[in-house]
Amino acid sequence: MSHWSDTLAVFDTETTGIDTRFSRIVSAYVGLIDADGVITDSAEWLINPGVDIPEAAAAVHGITTAHAREHGAEPSRAIAAIAETLAGYFSRGIPVVAYNASYDFSILHHEMVRYGHNPLTDPAPIVDPLVIDRAVDRYRRGKRTLQMATAHYMVAFDDAHTADADAVAAGRVAQAIIRTHGESLPETPQELHAQQKVWSAEWAENFQAFRRGRGDAGFTASGDWPVRT
Repeated sequence: MSHWSDTLAVFDTETTGIDTRFSRIVSAYVGLIDADGVITDSAEWLINPGVDIPEAAAAVHGITTAHAREHGAEPSRAIAAIAETLAGYFSRGIPVVAYNASYDFSILHHEMVRYGHNPLTDPAPIVDPLVIDRAVDRYRRGKRTLQMATAHYMVAFDDAHTADADAVAAGRVAQAIIRTHGESLPETPQELHAQQKVWSAEWAENFQAFRRGRGDAGFTASGDWPVRT
């Protein structure tokens, strides 16, 4: 029988840094995968962010300042096109997968504000394999990076840290989680979206308590999901 996860949009960005308020998008990918995880549609962007790309960031995704300046698109139009593509999937009721969605959707939000575009209003439904995996397999040891998740759920993952490879791998991990833990998940993507808000807030509260219990009295963790403004 068919399931709503048989068709998923996937989204990922590569950026200049980790602070979503100030970092810039350097590349982005939005695609569509079928029930077998095969790509059926795709769009990708290389962007000149208008600022230098730190060497540490370039070492991760391989995009240098010089390359982005020579080959990258003008950022305002590219950011608007990314948002328009995502909005098209949302309007069709197609869930969008993003691993650690609060990063990618938050940086997109701040980029849109930066260039005077109206941000996406309550983007939904979103499927975040990181949030779901933490909730359904809470006590599994080890890190919860995308690479570790692909290994655990036996999903092929090549060319890590490129937007297209990361996005597609996240989509396939989402499908694997749903196949494995489907009976404990909400039935519809809209219900799952709402539940992830709860799970994200709970995880942040527990992680904050853990860090403070280890002596980091001022540590705070945000549970806002999928957009942190």
